[in-house]
Amino acid sequence: MRHFTSYIILPIILGLFIGLGVTLAVPELRYAFGQKVIGFFMPASSHQPTSYAIAVNKAAPAVVNISTRKRVNLPRNPLFDDPLFRHFFNSADVPKQQRMSSALGSGVIVNQEGYLLTNHHVIAEAEEIFVTLYDGRNLKATVVGSDEATDLAVLKIPAGNIQTIILGEPQRAHIGDVVLAIGNPFNVGQTVTQGIISATGRHGLGLNVYENFIQTDAAINPGNSGGALIDTKGNLLGINTAILDRNNDGTSIGIGFAIPADIAVNIMNDIVTSGEAIRGWLGIEARTLNPNVIRNYNLGTNSGVLVTIAYPNGPADKAGLQPGDIITHINDKAIGNGREAMNLIAQVRPNDKVQITAIRNGEKQLLTAIAAKRPKEL
Repeated sequence: MRHFTSYIILPIILGLFIGLGVTLAVPELRYAFGQKVIGFFMPASSHQPTSYAIAVNKAAPAVVNISTRKRVNLPRNPLFDDPLFRHFFNSADVPKQQRMSSALGSGVIVNQEGYLLTNHHVIAEAEEIFVTLYDGRNLKATVVGSDEATDLAVLKIPAGNIQTIILGEPQRAHIGDVVLAIGNPFNVGQTVTQGIISATGRHGLGLNVYENFIQTDAAINPGNSGGALIDTKGNLLGINTAILDRNNDGTSIGIGFAIPADIAVNIMNDIVTSGEAIRGWLGIEARTLNPNVIRNYNLGTNSGVLVTIAYPNGPADKAGLQPGDIITHINDKAIGNGREAMNLIAQVRPNDKVQITAIRNGEKQLLTAIAAKRPKEL
């Protein structure tokens, strides 16, 4: 009886395994049996979250709404310039008509002392600034300082029972990483949008003097300026600052830009401690290499920048750099154009050593300069 059972059961088991193997190998059969078979052998990845609620709950209380008020002059009535009116009245005595204008934006609370980051253009020329916290409190803010060259501003609100954001590591962010933008678009209230990092190190856009943007397709609209770009853990990656607006209607087309959080915080610390952003300076003027420059100077490379001026007794001049030299690397980082060189030099602190790799008359030069503070007039 035992032998008879084994003769029956073993072929059945073997047949089941063969049938299952054929099912997995043939797509038509696999889909015919549905997803249960597939799920048994290839479970859905557990690494893709179905919700970012934890990240949002962690970061959202540190993101605030900003409203500003300032006086603006109304257009002058043409009647005041009419010769007959001016014959009987002195138009200069007519008081200017003004009204209060309001603007909206967002900001991010960075520390328990009440300092927060936003964009310079959000608070520019404002006479009054109010910050609405996540819990609904409305506080008057003061301007600590701003840096128009990077479009950053630092505000301060009364400290007390406030939640701050945790800084992330934007230098480790990768293209394709999921990110979330938090802000107050169109004054509808705090809103979260989701996307990915589309590019890093974006520059040459003509938005700011110094540009090193994180590009994202997370929807960013008017009112998002100064808000947070966070990773999926709720850590701050950047300060949302601009969108590419080809239609001039202020709406997002999936190309937005954020200032990396590490750069923003460094500038904030400079403003708090020194009243201004501190940038390195080498004392040179340079041109991006282009076909005309390469041809006119008989250059043997198309990578780097051509030094046109080395200010006497400036850091570069003291290091031995000369007009006509081609800078290819700064601190071992390749230089593709003048904008990259300016950004790299600006990030250096005064008195730091700067390693310069240059080409002179076809020969490689390794020079060391001591960075100075960039003069205010430049």
